[in-house]
Amino acid sequence: MFSGLATKVALKKLGLPSNALDFSSPAAPPEKPKSKKTLPGTKANSDLDHGDDDGNAGGWTSWMSVKNLPLTVHPWFSPPPPPVPVARVPRVGDVAPLDRDRKLEFGGGRKVLVVFLRCVGCAFAQKTFLALRTLANRHAGTITFVAVSHSSPHATAKWLDLLGGAWNVRIVIDEDRAVYAAWGLGLAGVWHLFHPAAQVQGWREKGWLGDQVAEAVQRRGGVQSVAAQADDEDGASTVLGNKWQEAGAFAVDGRGTVIWGGKASRADDVMDLDEGARLLCT
Repeated sequence: MFSGLATKVALKKLGLPSNALDFSSPAAPPEKPKSKKTLPGTKANSDLDHGDDDGNAGGWTSWMSVKNLPLTVHPWFSPPPPPVPVARVPRVGDVAPLDRDRKLEFGGGRKVLVVFLRCVGCAFAQKTFLALRTLANRHAGTITFVAVSHSSPHATAKWLDLLGGAWNVRIVIDEDRAVYAAWGLGLAGVWHLFHPAAQVQGWREKGWLGDQVAEAVQRRGGVQSVAAQADDEDGASTVLGNKWQEAGAFAVDGRGTVIWGGKASRADDVMDLDEGARLLCT
């Protein structure tokens, strides 16, 4: 599944090194792994935690230890579930959902276009955010533009810095993905990321910033926190967010009613934000 040239290029564009899913090794995996980390929608077949009982530091299990993997690979492991159940995606005509911590509030005459981003460093998240930022400049004072990130504050701030700043876009950090869940955005399946159309688009996209964001996190004291997270029961770090988290965008009018939007159909779906802004202006 992951051996084709187009797939390898698409993996790179989506934020994963082309050989990251090549688990071949001269040493055979142990018969009784301690725990398993898997991609959502796939079966666990390999030990991704610690070394074998014999302390083989150079074998399969040592190489596959989560904390030894590049930080850019961590977003590909299953994250812990959000603290609230994933709700139904709001439809046009529904009242905008209220999240647990009221990070997003609507009504009072304010028109809002809110975008839920994929993890920082993703070329498609970048394309979506730049489109949102352009609209925010065009409709300043008329529409409130919000981008929700489930990556850490530091990683999100570095990503925005590399993109030239947030400008007129309000940034909401939702590391535990409670806001995403309130809006019906959970974890996607394999086909969502590896659809042939997404692979083709991944070939074309430029400007993936995952490596630069990861390096910045590690340079400024992030190494210890990343290692600590990797040693936790949940395993992989969520500093950069998670590749399996679904994205989406919604337009909410001044009465707090959803008038446009939904869940992204695939990883490469940046959605028609211009249409959402146009409806808010009518």
